[in-house]
Amino acid sequence: MEPLFSTSFPAADKLAWLAQIRKELKDDNAFESLRWHNEDGFIVEPYYTADDLADLPLVQIQSAQKQTTGWLNAPERRISDEKADNVLLRDTLRRGADALVLTLPPNLDLARLLDGIKLSDTPVFFRTDAYSNPVRFIQSLKSIAPYQLKGGLLTDAGPLTAQVTRLTADSPQFRSVTISSHDFHNAGATAAQELGFALARLAEVYDQLTDDGLTLAELIPKTALSVSVGTSYFLEVAKLRALRVLLARFAAAYQVNFESQPLPFLLHSQTSTFYDASATPYTNLLRATTEAMAAVIGGCDVLTVHPYNAILGNINEFSERIARNISVLLKEESYFDKVTDPSAGSYYIENLTNQLIETAWALFLNVEEMGGLVKAFASGYVLDQIDKSYQARVEAVKNGKVLVGVTKFRFDESLQPSHTNKPTQPSALTSLPDRRLTEPFE
Repeated sequence: MEPLFSTSFPAADKLAWLAQIRKELKDDNAFESLRWHNEDGFIVEPYYTADDLADLPLVQIQSAQKQTTGWLNAPERRISDEKADNVLLRDTLRRGADALVLTLPPNLDLARLLDGIKLSDTPVFFRTDAYSNPVRFIQSLKSIAPYQLKGGLLTDAGPLTAQVTRLTADSPQFRSVTISSHDFHNAGATAAQELGFALARLAEVYDQLTDDGLTLAELIPKTALSVSVGTSYFLEVAKLRALRVLLARFAAAYQVNFESQPLPFLLHSQTSTFYDASATPYTNLLRATTEAMAAVIGGCDVLTVHPYNAILGNINEFSERIARNISVLLKEESYFDKVTDPSAGSYYIENLTNQLIETAWALFLNVEEMGGLVKAFASGYVLDQIDKSYQARVEAVKNGKVLVGVTKFRFDESLQPSHTNKPTQPSALTSLPDRRLTEPFE
């Protein structure tokens, strides 16, 4: 049967589109003016056709993507009172959360905090940077939950990571190795820089852990990648898809093979604080929604949506509920949990994914040639590269790029941000400035 409308709308190749653009805009150079010179140094075309997929490694890209539907809605809470917070956490789970991210103070009563929350059913991810001994924390956790745990540590356990990994070997769904890109992202890194430096951090950590006697086959299923998702919608979708391909390429370089594909890394995404505004904070709702959509379309396993007023340090029941419900709405009303890799085959997304893969991989190899991330950081290379990217973003805003609620559509200048209440980031091998793009303009 002949396709519907096939005679009314004949096929048009890319050259025909180009001719039409020149005709409509009455400018032979119109096409060039529409191209996006990406901050990572590659060019993004104003449109793509099926012809643009011909030279892409689509099988490798798509086979590396997540093959199951859905994600865990994992709100974050900073713990201050074990008894009161326990009530709130249990209520959060009744009202749409699937998992929890908990930032813990020192010397807390874990049994009271987790009363009624069974970690074999509900994944709980802990940020325990206040603890001096993660091994002692895991031992305490196992004493009150003597069964297979779900969740993991979202902080770097440092030299004790190997011991933590062995302690939780009987809980295959508890991640003991976390590689974070949040510090790169919040310092102002581009998407490719965030991926390339995160991959270098993974190599650095794995080198330490294999020296401690663990194999990559043991480590990969115990590893979580924790990534911030920014406001550049399509770029962030491509960034998460590119990350999975980079991880597969990384594992292949170490000759690690798993029977199942993709590799069993866990991908945790959280909405960005880098783009949040303290002026007109309700605009952060728009940012969080865009970022959350990009995260789930990009294939995250766990999603944390920060409340719109987190940057102000006055999180309340209303802002927590709205943040939690963004993820709920993406499932219950938008049905994003009904299909795997929904952007697969998109001419634009597939090309953008491939460009990010190659740019980030080249950066990773460059860092490795310097001797690894720690040496590259010590030489000033990492900070210099990210500083250039951050300053370029600031200049773009100065030259007219719109920050909604900050440089345009601004209606409330009475609120001030609280640096002490920004969501905690996992500890890192290196230290970078914690920035917000909006701050110089507030």
